[in-house]
Amino acid sequence: MGKLDQALNIEDLRRLAARRLPAPLFNYIEGGADDESNVIGNTRAFERARLLPEYLVDVKSIDLRTRVLGRDIAMPLFLSPTGMSRLFHPQGEMAVARAASAAGTYYTLSTLGTTRIEEVGAVAEGPKCFQIYVMKDRDLTREFIQRCRQAGFDALALTVDVPAPSKRERELRYGFTLPPRINLRGLLGFARRPAWVAGYLRAPPVRLENVVHRIAQGSSDASSLMQYIADQFDPSVTWDDMAWMIEEWGGPFAIKGILSPRDARRAADLGATAIMVSNHGGRQLDGGVPVFDALGPVVDAVGGECEIICDGGIRRGTHVLKALARGATACMMGRPYLYGLAAAGEAGVAHALALLRDELERGMALLGCRSVSEIDRRHMTGC
Repeated sequence: MGKLDQALNIEDLRRLAARRLPAPLFNYIEGGADDESNVIGNTRAFERARLLPEYLVDVKSIDLRTRVLGRDIAMPLFLSPTGMSRLFHPQGEMAVARAASAAGTYYTLSTLGTTRIEEVGAVAEGPKCFQIYVMKDRDLTREFIQRCRQAGFDALALTVDVPAPSKRERELRYGFTLPPRINLRGLLGFARRPAWVAGYLRAPPVRLENVVHRIAQGSSDASSLMQYIADQFDPSVTWDDMAWMIEEWGGPFAIKGILSPRDARRAADLGATAIMVSNHGGRQLDGGVPVFDALGPVVDAVGGECEIICDGGIRRGTHVLKALARGATACMMGRPYLYGLAAAGEAGVAHALALLRDELERGMALLGCRSVSEIDRRHMTGC
């Protein structure tokens, strides 16, 4: 299989991405922390719950629309923040933003993006969110907020599950570095992907464009920028910092990385618009609760006072349906669209979105639901 139109599902896109990307980069997408039990567990958790359809319902017309973070979106699925997207295809974040806009759904730009906030703001006509951290340099955090406001971003998402760096053994094993280096460990992986190497060498240097102005002239290579960002992550961040950021932003605000019902309740009390139930794609604390298993208790703890977004393990439209049945407002995905990006740039991201939209629409008809608002816990066993 080598053509995009032959990719019938996300797993097919994954195989296409594996054929295009050098091994260090593909395994950067695939990998997680330690034994990677949460990378696998996030998707497998959906399989323990089973959908319970209701029939003799007029499902001639299916409405996937929902409202999240102050904006109407065309389906209850949008795009998670993923760092350094231009490593996987020269079109990078711009391709992802355009594809999300065309699909009528949110794109979330990462702090570790390789495209400037202003460039994404200009090209993304649809809803857009910026994933942010509380940095040691609070002026940098304020700068991000101001730039997002000026660039027309609709929402912020504060990521809170990185109080310490994780150990990602795949990256060490496959010799992943930024910028990519053709060293002995990764040589074979790069040598087998000459098309990627040619595209990488022709494209502008991959840099963390939103912080490049913050370090000394002459030290703006990607490795220096990564070290700068790593040094900016603040392990002393508390709920007071979140409250400060909500007030500083003054618009729709999500907190990303919540798994505990107690944390969810506190976030709601402090005024979060949405809680993104997430374990960072299994890339931080290994051996924790899978996202889908955490979802129900978080929904119950919040009691409808803010939106709940399920972020982790989505590979099928039926996974989204199960999350909605358990009480989620919407879902996010990261790896599925990166597979599409790596396989074919903007067209690949659009294909990933179209595949999942088609599965969602068909799944809703087979479940006996005409609109997202009709889906609830009666449609699933094992809740």
